Amino acid sequence: MLNNDYIKQRLTEKFGDQVTNFEEPFEMLTFEAPKEINLKVLQFLFDDEGLQFRFLTDLQAVHYPDNTGRELAVVYHLHNLQANIRIRFKVYTNIATPDVFSATALYAAANWMERETYDFFGVNFVGHPNLKRILNVDEMDYFPMRKEFPLEDQTRIDKDDDMFGRGKSY
Repeated sequence: MLNNDYIKQRLTEKFGDQVTNFEEPFEMLTFEAPKEINLKVLQFLFDDEGLQFRFLTDLQAVHYPDNTGRELAVVYHLHNLQANIRIRFKVYTNIATPDVFSATALYAAANWMERETYDFFGVNFVGHPNLKRILNVDEMDYFPMRKEFPLEDQTRIDKDDDMFGRGKSY
């Protein structure tokens, strides 16, 4: 029977201590592996007859600006449709060289998800067949979902602080 303990056991048997930080928030198994083996882990989760995580539900990034050397996390949400079990797999990369191997050869859905993650966070998916911006303009020279920018656009001239409760005290 497929459950979190079995998944953890199979990953540990295959990858040893390279797969770490097992947690189960809201009963969803979550774990990490080095970015250098992300494709090996994904391929194993896909191919192993006891696991069969063949549906990529989501792929995104998270920016942790205070996590030196591991500023960007790429997060894969995978689903075994037969057993109806979901897992979360994370790989971290530094912001200076945010290279992570593309999963497009394994999951067709990764194509647009990786493009969106590149577009907003700047993760370079090595081996992606068409890694370019998908929603933002090509001329954009920054990645808007990184926490390097203020929450509000400081160049806007149409906003009135009174509308945001920061104006006069009444």
